[in-house]
Amino acid sequence: MNRREVLKAIALTAPLTVGGRLYAAPWTSTRLLVVFLRGAYDAANVVVPVSSEFYYQSRPTLAIAKPNTNDPNAALPLDRDWALHPALKETLYPLYQKNQLAFVPFAGTDDTSRSHFETQDSIELGQSLNGTRDFQSGFMSRLADQLTDVKPIAFTDQLPLVFRGGGAPIPNMGLNSVAKPGVDERQASLIMNMYRGTNLEANVTQGFVVRDQVYETVSAEMQEANRSAVMPRGFELAARRIASLMNNRFNLGFVDVGGWDTHVNQGGAAGYLATRLAELGRGLAGFAQASGPAWNDTIVIVISEFGRTFRENGDHGTDHGHGSVYWVLGGGIKGGRLVGGQVKVEQATLFQNRDYPVINEYRAILAGLFGRVYGLQGDRLEKIFPGARPKDLALV
Repeated sequence: MNRREVLKAIALTAPLTVGGRLYAAPWTSTRLLVVFLRGAYDAANVVVPVSSEFYYQSRPTLAIAKPNTNDPNAALPLDRDWALHPALKETLYPLYQKNQLAFVPFAGTDDTSRSHFETQDSIELGQSLNGTRDFQSGFMSRLADQLTDVKPIAFTDQLPLVFRGGGAPIPNMGLNSVAKPGVDERQASLIMNMYRGTNLEANVTQGFVVRDQVYETVSAEMQEANRSAVMPRGFELAARRIASLMNNRFNLGFVDVGGWDTHVNQGGAAGYLATRLAELGRGLAGFAQASGPAWNDTIVIVISEFGRTFRENGDHGTDHGHGSVYWVLGGGIKGGRLVGGQVKVEQATLFQNRDYPVINEYRAILAGLFGRVYGLQGDRLEKIFPGARPKDLALV
């Protein structure tokens, strides 16, 4: 038997005992990074259901055009039913073509609150929705407890819920940064002085007042949804550093990326969401590149608390939804495909006539993946995701 088969056999038959505690020996040296898109990204405009006419009827201003090699704003074909947002053409699409990226549509939690905070908590805890929650026990801390030689880290300002609890303390390192506004208070004052005593004075002054009020309101809402997560631009700059740290010191990581709560002026092939996607794509592609040979033994899982409403709203955006699309990346995964259960995208299959349904429950997906990666089975997976039924998507 080769090394992998030997370690797998050990994990299944003879768990290690360290300090009186049982550990399952991981049968790979895989590095795992979980990327949480806080704010609920619009999955339907990223992994686009191009075979659905209902999609185009539901999004008259937001829909991404069907694949067309002559149209740079058209979606990029994944299979006969799905395509990728064009903002990811130079970054993530090549990984998909190299079978290093897979998508899991109709994924998420059974939590139907559509509350950012509640659903983020539900996912990070990884516990059954039935019964009392233990807010000092996140699923990644429980995963760490089941592994040997694990070196976890959270790339966040504060230790996230997903890493709370467990045996040894888990370090965290913030990546957030605050950018200066395009026009600061001093510049705004200079502009208002230029128009003082003119017919436009009142309009200019009122314009800045309204701008500040709107900015404060929207920023406050987005900050709450983001929970101080690094913004996509910040992640783009930090991803290579994360790769370097995980190459040399850590093998189990978590990072959250905010900026996905797109209620107003979301945009289609261009606009706000497209810009955030381009930044995220450059970050993930940069992480892969900076990982070097270790990319072949790395898995990145991209998740979000829920999706968005399938129909666009009156403000050319989308509201809080339910089902989403998860991403799995890595040099050694069996990608280049969409995996998991699917349904035809039409009005009759929407959840509560508004959202993607959840067919691929996230705890089952992750339990199946962890079982494959680390050779964990039975009671060990049960300790990570109590009550979940592992769903093996054969991604590794």
